Amino acid sequence: MNGRDQKAESDGVEEALALVAHRTRHPAAPRSASDASPAPTGEAAAGGHRVTPWPDARALAARIGRAAQPRIRRVALDHALGHVLAQPLTALCDLPSFDTSAMDGWAVAGPGPWTVRGGGSILAGHGEAPPLPDGAAVRIATGARIPPEATAVIRSEHARTDAAKGQLYAEREVVQGQDIRPRGQECRSGDQLLPAASLVTPAVLGLAAAAGYDELVTAQRPRVEVLVLGDELLSAGLPHEGLIRDALGPMIGPWLAALGVEVVATRRLGDDAEALHHAVITSDADLIVTTGGTAAGPVDHVHPVLRKAGAELLVDGVAVRPGHPMLLARLARHVEGPSRHLVGLPGNPLAAVSGLLTLAEPLLTGLAGRPAPVPYRAPVRDDVHGHPYDTRLVPFAHRADRLVPLHYNGPAMLRGIAAADGLAVVPPGGARAGDELEVLDLPWTS
Repeated sequence: MNGRDQKAESDGVEEALALVAHRTRHPAAPRSASDASPAPTGEAAAGGHRVTPWPDARALAARIGRAAQPRIRRVALDHALGHVLAQPLTALCDLPSFDTSAMDGWAVAGPGPWTVRGGGSILAGHGEAPPLPDGAAVRIATGARIPPEATAVIRSEHARTDAAKGQLYAEREVVQGQDIRPRGQECRSGDQLLPAASLVTPAVLGLAAAAGYDELVTAQRPRVEVLVLGDELLSAGLPHEGLIRDALGPMIGPWLAALGVEVVATRRLGDDAEALHHAVITSDADLIVTTGGTAAGPVDHVHPVLRKAGAELLVDGVAVRPGHPMLLARLARHVEGPSRHLVGLPGNPLAAVSGLLTLAEPLLTGLAGRPAPVPYRAPVRDDVHGHPYDTRLVPFAHRADRLVPLHYNGPAMLRGIAAADGLAVVPPGGARAGDELEVLDLPWTS
């Protein structure tokens, strides 16, 4: 957390909430996104520009991510977990590839009773057994090949044998084809099993292996570098003498990794403008994420460094609380390299989370070739105060199908988000109990 960002983040928030509370005991009716932020506010407007409405900023980041062409690579199955399929997964063989027994029991041919054939059981993993004559039975294991001419499998618990007569009797009606998995029951060779952009989960790995794959064609994970700014930050020990613990360094990298990206480094640069400039122009990451330094203070170096590096500012301030000093920039492209971007997060922890969900996550989702999460809404249990002009992102917990706003939701606080299931999107003006609000899931709760 950067102490100097506190003013930029809290700019007018408490006054705004007090104003809303004074005007009415209940929040005003929510306004549409197009009504948001009719005038620039706070530090983000210091340069005379208009801040970007929150829905527009998030949509822009998503469009930029989708416009990028994902890089394709082949990955061995044991390294593909968490990747995204770059092409549809099609079956390379029938599943199952031969008629198999669905149960341990007896393979039988024709109506019973049946004569038990000697020679042992038919086991999984063995070649085709000899044909089974009409009126014969043979022991069979789950997954074993059905012998030719067999008409059904009787489960062990549904059959009895007369050892003296060498006969097998069914204790239930036998239906032709019962407990036999026919070849191609699940799929035929060439069938599409999963579309492109599917996330490779443990279940997908199992399906791919069963369908004959040794490796998968996936979209290469976006590479992200995290640059933590601020001379006031401690990496260990208790706060003292004006120094505070760095909360973002330990949080941002793992948060991004939970989105399925490759975090190549987390580096602490302090307030060194030259070090920041060098890091920005030499990084080969697809995305650089900075923490702090996005306001206009004497040691807020992100804007000057971006100008010096020839970057194009795409979003410079967002009409959202907390987190309005966040930014998104397109960096100069390296020779023959892909497009590179930088997301500047405010230094206050919850404000940084707001920036992650507003700009970084939708951008990285597109870069990774993953489909965007399906938006959904849920009713809020309590009245929620709103900012007069800006969207608010409020940590909540799910309770009986309702969103319950959590306390400790100030820009510098993490206590609320640490216990949260997600962030509720509160429109300008606030929300009344029972109103349905858009929900932003956290990577580990979605």
